[in-house]
Amino acid sequence: MTRFFAALAIGLVIAVPVGAAEKTEVRIAWHAQSYFEIASSKGTTIVIDPHAILEYGKIPGVRAHVILCTHNHNDHNQVKEVENQEKEVGKFPKAKVIMGLVKEGLRETWAKVDEKFQDVHIRSIPTYHDNVGGMKNGKNNCFVLDMDGITIAHLGDLGHKLSPRQLKMIGPVDVLLIPVGGVYTINGSEAKEVVDQIKPKKYIIPMHCGIRGIYDDLMFRDEFLEEFPKAQVARTRDTNTLMVNTAYKPPAPIVAVLTWEVKLKKKKKEEKK
Repeated sequence: MTRFFAALAIGLVIAVPVGAAEKTEVRIAWHAQSYFEIASSKGTTIVIDPHAILEYGKIPGVRAHVILCTHNHNDHNQVKEVENQEKEVGKFPKAKVIMGLVKEGLRETWAKVDEKFQDVHIRSIPTYHDNVGGMKNGKNNCFVLDMDGITIAHLGDLGHKLSPRQLKMIGPVDVLLIPVGGVYTINGSEAKEVVDQIKPKKYIIPMHCGIRGIYDDLMFRDEFLEEFPKAQVARTRDTNTLMVNTAYKPPAPIVAVLTWEVKLKKKKKEEKK
C-alpha cells in the first residue's frame, strides 16, 4: 500500500483500471478559499463559493452553468467573479445562481435544494457556521453533487461535527471538500473528526485555509495533514486541478493538496521583471 501511495503522490496521476472500457473523469479545480469549479464528463460546470480575495488576484475564465453559495459572507458569494453570471458567454448560457441561505422575513434560513440540472443532481444539507447553533457566525448550507456515478460534498464554512441526521442526509461520499483553517470554521484536528464521520472513498481536498506567503488570515493546512500518514497525502506539483477517474478505487482516500502557491509565485516573479 505504501508504494501505491508514494507513486500516486509524485503527480497525482491516476491510471484507468485494467479492463475498463472507458475513462470517465470529473474535473475539480480549486481557486483558493472555498471556491471550486467542478465539471462533469459531459461538461456541466458547477461553481461553488466564488470569492474576490485580493491576495489571490483575479481568477479569469471561470464560467458555470450553476453557481452555488453556501452562505452569504463576502468571501463565498461573489457571483460577479463568474464571467456568465449576468449573460450568455460563449457556449455558456446565463448561469443559474442558487443561494444556500435565503431571507424569511427578517431572518436568514436555509434554502431547501434538491434538484437536477442536466446530468448533475444538487442537494443541500443545513448546518451551522459555528459550534453554538449559529449564534456566533450564523448558518451554513453544505452542498452535495451527484455526477457521473460519484458524489462530491462541499461543506462550506462548517463549524461543528455532524449530527447523525446530517450524516444520513449527506450519505456516502466519494470526494470531500472540507474547511481546515479554523478561526471561522473547524480546524485541522476537528476536520479530521468530520472526515472520520463521513468516511469519503476517493479523495479529501482541504480548503478554507491559509497559504504561506500569500494569505495568512487562516491557519495553514499543516494541522490537518499531520492527522494522516504521509503516504496518504498527495501534493500536486504545479496545478490547482484534480481529474477524478470515476472508476478509481484507492485502498484509502487520498488527501489531495491542490497547489495554488506555485501559480501565484510564478505570477509575482513575472510582475517583478
